[in-house]
Parts: sequence; structure tokens; C-alpha cells
Amino acid sequence: MIGSETLGESLFGFLESVGLYDEENPSSNPFALWKFADMLSHADEFLSGFGYTLSVSCLALLIALIFGTIGGVMATSRFKILKAYTRVYVEIFQNTPLVIQIFFLYFALPPLGIHLDVFSVGVLGVGAYHGAYVSEVVRSGILSVPKGQFEASASQGFTYTQQMRYIILPQTIKIILPPLTNQMVNLIKNTSVLLIVAGGEIMYVADSYAGDTSNYAPAYLFTALLYFIVCYPLAYFAKFYEDRLKNAHLKR
Repeated sequence: MIGSETLGESLFGFLESVGLYDEENPSSNPFALWKFADMLSHADEFLSGFGYTLSVSCLALLIALIFGTIGGVMATSRFKILKAYTRVYVEIFQNTPLVIQIFFLYFALPPLGIHLDVFSVGVLGVGAYHGAYVSEVVRSGILSVPKGQFEASASQGFTYTQQMRYIILPQTIKIILPPLTNQMVNLIKNTSVLLIVAGGEIMYVADSYAGDTSNYAPAYLFTALLYFIVCYPLAYFAKFYEDRLKNAHLKR
């Protein structure tokens, strides 16, 4: 298997052989091919950072789904205290920047005796932030289920918890899947805020490399490509499934 350094050296050799690279007088063009070759010689670092990004994204998504589902159910509860608690959570997290929330977890908690590593800060911060948005998605999904479903299940002796578990939430899933997928895309992209606390994810790797070498264009273009490879299929699926639901509704 060819390592990234070997690949970079091979590309440099090829560029030099065809007259596109002069080691003594390299082009200063930000999009010069030799700069991309140099970036690819550090591809292992970029891919490692991207793996870190995906790890944070997966765990943050799990937290967002847990917080969001619980919040969405509580928001539709008949108990005002539960509705109020969810409203406070949603309003605080939706109306304050994610950057400030990350700063709070990273800088404000240690003096209180709570020490979290950068990975945990990313997972908890991004997860809780998107949990507020998922909560609204779940709430709207539950409210879109006809009230007759609640009444019918209640008449059969189902408790509120059983109604949600067996009747309402299964119907809600297909309704909320498109907006939920869009939230997943936003979550993956928002892990880039960990750059501000040296999070080790792909944006931090790209920024560090670009700062050391001044190869900004190749670094950020390659990073954008990695994000696109993951996010575009998810966004396409969300649009495809949403259109499918609309067409199914129109045929009724």
C-alpha cells in the first residue's frame, strides 16, 4: 500500500519531469499543482482528522437523538412543567451560538471541578446543541399525527408512554426522517467549531497544515471535498425521501 509521503514524492517527481515544478523556483500561485502534491503527501493526517470528525459526529448524533426524542415527547406532554423544561432547553440552545456553548464546556467547567477532554466537549456540545433542533423536529412530527390515533389508543387502555412507544413514534419516524437527515448534515459540518479549541478534527488539521505551509487553497479544498463526500448523499437522500412522501400524499 502506498503511503501518503510516497505518493507525494511520486507526484513531485512527475510534475518535475513534465516541467510543472521547479524545486529552486516553485510557483507562488495558490492553486499550483505542486502545492496539491505537497498536501497529498500529508493525506494521512487529513484522513486521520476526518476519522476524528466522523467519530465525534456519530456520538454527537446519538446524544442529539436521545435529547431530541425525549424533548419532543416532553414538549407534547399534558404536564406543563415538562413542556416548560423543554421550552427552556430549546430556546437557550437555539438562540445562543454553538461557539459560545463549546467555550463554556471547555473553559467554564474546569474551574467548577468538571474536566472534559476535547473529544467529550465536542460530542456533548454539538450533541446537545442539535438535540434542541431535533426536539422541535420530533415535536412537529408528533403533532402531525392525527388526534384520532391518541384517542383510539387511549380508549384501548394505553398509557401515555405506551401510546408514544407503540403507536405515535413509529408513525412519526417516516414524517421526520427528511428534516432529521438535514440535521445530521448540519451536525457533521458543525463539528468544525472544534477548531477553536484545537479539537483535532479535519478543520483543525487543515488549518494547522495551511498555517505551517501557506498552502491554504489545497488544504481547504481537500477538506471541503471530504465533507461533501459524506454530506451530499445524506442531503440527496433527504430530498429524495421528502419528494417521495409528497408524491405519495398527492396520489391519495
